[in-house]
Amino acid sequence: MSKALYMKLNEITAVHKKEVFLKDVAKLYSDDSTVLAKCGAIKIRTVREDKDRRYVEDVVDVIRKITETDPAVQVTNLGGTDFVIDYQKPKKARLFFQWIKTLGVCVVCFCGAAFAIMTFNNDASVTDVFAGLYAAVLGNQAPSFSVLELTYSVGLAVGILVFFNHFSVWKLNTDPTPLEVEMRLYEDNITKTLIQNEGRKESGVDVT
Repeated sequence: MSKALYMKLNEITAVHKKEVFLKDVAKLYSDDSTVLAKCGAIKIRTVREDKDRRYVEDVVDVIRKITETDPAVQVTNLGGTDFVIDYQKPKKARLFFQWIKTLGVCVVCFCGAAFAIMTFNNDASVTDVFAGLYAAVLGNQAPSFSVLELTYSVGLAVGILVFFNHFSVWKLNTDPTPLEVEMRLYEDNITKTLIQNEGRKESGVDVT
């Protein structure tokens, strides 16, 4: 009698143990709890090297191991055909170093954004535009700092917060922020590149 097993492999899974099992890299469902437990305990890979590394695996190998474990299991794959195991060595939490690194990234981003804004303002001659607008509306020469500069600065900050949809732990809505979208796109591109490189490894084909 055949036993149904539905399997959805994660595109990429970060693991910290050298023994990687099917339940670690996939979502499994079966009406038979025995089949579910048995298949979930199938070993997908044993990491030999003691360093961070990504491994590309094939769903065909996974199905073969399931069939070898129990030939009566009928596997239905609901996910992709290739997946990545991202092995990361267990590391001690270094909060001080993490805070220093975060602070450094914040300083670099702040200075870079400030430089970009100042460069844009100088190229567009925003100061001259404000001076001309002030003189046209009020009829006299604009002071060194006026309400136009104040509202422009406040509006710029508010616009950045609205665009990035994120300030500390608060979000304006449930949509992912542009930074989250870019990070997911980056992760997707990394995964696809790893899978494509793995497929070309034995054929001698390269991007050059």
